[in-house]
Amino acid sequence: MRDIVDGLIAWRAEGLAFAVATVVRTWSSAPRQPGSAMAVNERGEVLGSVSGGCVEGAVYAAAEEVMQTRKAQQHTYGVSDGDAFEVGLTCGGTIEVLVQPWDALADVDEVLAAVKDGRPVATVSLDNKQLAVWPTRVAGSLGDPGLDRAAEQQAAGMLSAGTTGVVHLGAHGEQRLTAVEIFVQSYLPPPRMIVFGAIDFAGAMARIGGFLGYHVTVCDARPVFATRKRFPSADELVVQWPHRYLESTEVDERTVLCVLTHDPKFDVPLLEVALRTPARYIGVMGSRRTHSDRMRRLREAGVSEAALARLSAPIGLDLGARTPEETAVAIAAEIVATAWGGSGLPLTGLDAPIHG
Repeated sequence: MRDIVDGLIAWRAEGLAFAVATVVRTWSSAPRQPGSAMAVNERGEVLGSVSGGCVEGAVYAAAEEVMQTRKAQQHTYGVSDGDAFEVGLTCGGTIEVLVQPWDALADVDEVLAAVKDGRPVATVSLDNKQLAVWPTRVAGSLGDPGLDRAAEQQAAGMLSAGTTGVVHLGAHGEQRLTAVEIFVQSYLPPPRMIVFGAIDFAGAMARIGGFLGYHVTVCDARPVFATRKRFPSADELVVQWPHRYLESTEVDERTVLCVLTHDPKFDVPLLEVALRTPARYIGVMGSRRTHSDRMRRLREAGVSEAALARLSAPIGLDLGARTPEETAVAIAAEIVATAWGGSGLPLTGLDAPIHG
């Protein structure tokens, strides 16, 4: 939803009716994850995707029907569905899609505003009914008070963990393996990418980080380099010693840190702090000689071998990159591989599922 929220807000401002199709469950090598969304408005305009092009035609037709009937539909698409090139997933996976009319969405304008602003909110869907769950309040109903209470508790827990998926509850809220299936979708603020070192490579990283959905901060102690003119795509520019900034800012398990300074007076104190954080990825730029000296200095500072093993250095995958843009692609590829457990190897010759 996050990638189409601006378009949905614009449709609402125009007073257009629309239907939203959301991937609620996947099996095998499905091309999109649960939560991926596609919307169709009454003019026939489309936003987003649920399968990367495999079943969009069938979903489009379902959305048109949903707008007319105002009744939600749920469809499962897989490679065995008739002509695989027309309505199936040629990749071999299977997806389940929930298509809802916009007026079934609880407090739709407030939910869209929260998603756009990066404020936490979760939605709970059951056919034509929906709950919206914020950290401090709830809106909407699934049609039963007990079910509402159970769904609210489930959504609050999933929102705090940032997870999305199908949950089974009894008709009145009790937990069961069968009975009612609800779909909980969590919207958290975008994960952070903090890039240290206001160099040309940092500009390319800021652009690709934004493309990947990160909130990008560029930090450098030198005000002459950390300027908006040099980094127009960064969400935030910080002029401060890197280690001091990192000590004062929020870092969680979704945060990625890209240390591009390759200068020991910046790197060593910064990495001492970075290795105490729960950051998912800590990549450090520099030659092997520079990194060897850096490791020596960190060991002398008392950093343990277990902590040092968290460093991705030299930073990025071996793509033969030369330019800042190519290097940013190599770093981004390693970040994606780290997040999803990818090998970084060419898919040619691998038997593993393509989409994980």
